[in-house]
Amino acid sequence: MAVSIQDIAKLRKMTGAGMMDVKKALEEAAGDFDKAIEIIRKRGQAIAAKRSDRDAEEGCVLAAHDGDFAVVVGIKCETDFVAKNEDFINLAKAVLAVATEKRGASKEEILAAPMADGRSVQEHITERSGVTGEKMELGIYEFVKGAAATSYIHPGNMLATIVAFNEAIDAQVARDVAMQIAAMNPVGITEADVPAEIKERELEIAREKAREAGKPENLIDHIAQGALKKYYKENTLLEQEFVKDNKKTIGQYLHEQTKTLAPTAFYRASLVAE
Repeated sequence: MAVSIQDIAKLRKMTGAGMMDVKKALEEAAGDFDKAIEIIRKRGQAIAAKRSDRDAEEGCVLAAHDGDFAVVVGIKCETDFVAKNEDFINLAKAVLAVATEKRGASKEEILAAPMADGRSVQEHITERSGVTGEKMELGIYEFVKGAAATSYIHPGNMLATIVAFNEAIDAQVARDVAMQIAAMNPVGITEADVPAEIKERELEIAREKAREAGKPENLIDHIAQGALKKYYKENTLLEQEFVKDNKKTIGQYLHEQTKTLAPTAFYRASLVAE
């Protein structure tokens, strides 16, 4: 049957699907809007299944905080073109709002959580996959909790950070720490957080460099330990130079606020090649 431009426009607004997809769904459903919407949703499920083995490395990474809780989500897709689409970004914002409210313990819990229309996060992601023809997934879901928490989204929606603290903190100071994590990508808060395999890797690299430089064998381990200390200074949050003032470390900057202030957890989510 013929469908009107008005009906096509209405269904496009309701689903975000492309004009031809909407037109075909309405024709197949004989003008029944509910059936047409179901056709579009099933198309999304079919596309999601068909493209399940594809790589989804582009996307939108967003973060938010609410009191003692901060969360980061990343909706992944296949192309930069889709990642910058307003409807795709709005979907990521809607998922972030659900994640902030529900405070789910796992990605699976968030995927099952209902959105404003009662349908789950997963259903919305699958439907958007049908609209764009690309694989989509909730690729990132992480959260932190503390006495206080904050978040930071780097311009471009490809990088975001969340941080929890052990006590109340000025909002700008908290943001400075979150931005530091975004810029300097620390591996931990202190050297105690650095995994043993990374420590051993850095020691071995330093030993090899010392040997190549002709250093005496009895000094190799001492040199390697010195190199590891340098690694800690450059790669652990509290020992890193503050990017806004390299005359002090992040630890010193926080202790200027109160002597006991410290981060307790952080997460850095990035889709940027580094």
